[in-house]
Amino acid sequence: MPDYATLAKTIASLTEGETDTVALMATVVCEVHHSDDRFDWTGFYRVTDPGLLKIGPYQGGHGCLQIPFSRGVCGAAARTGQVQLVADVDAFEGHIACASSTRSELVLPVFNRAGDVIAVFDLDSDQPDAFTQQDADALTAILGDVFRH
Repeated sequence: MPDYATLAKTIASLTEGETDTVALMATVVCEVHHSDDRFDWTGFYRVTDPGLLKIGPYQGGHGCLQIPFSRGVCGAAARTGQVQLVADVDAFEGHIACASSTRSELVLPVFNRAGDVIAVFDLDSDQPDAFTQQDADALTAILGDVFRH
């Protein structure tokens, strides 16, 4: 489990004053991905058109290039604006297997100041049931600090 308090401080320090969304995403991805070995693939999917996510900054193997809101765990997070904590991706109806090694997934919606979903933050693990509510809560707070200011 990452030391989320230290991770939040590090990300806040690195992103202070930055307004470019892609630069912010790249920095968050790098810091989060390297904070815990449970995180095999860590990345953003950006809302680029109504109902469509396209890959943004990420760490790990190749991701899907685009995901409609109507499909998969990432689509569900974007569509509903709610965190998706999936212990077993095979049990998630409509899961999109961008990587066959993924066993569990945590996807968090990313909101701008106006409260619009601008992206989702996707964490994949090759371990089943790798993510906890503590992960979801801590990462939601970090994303809020970075993208809502």
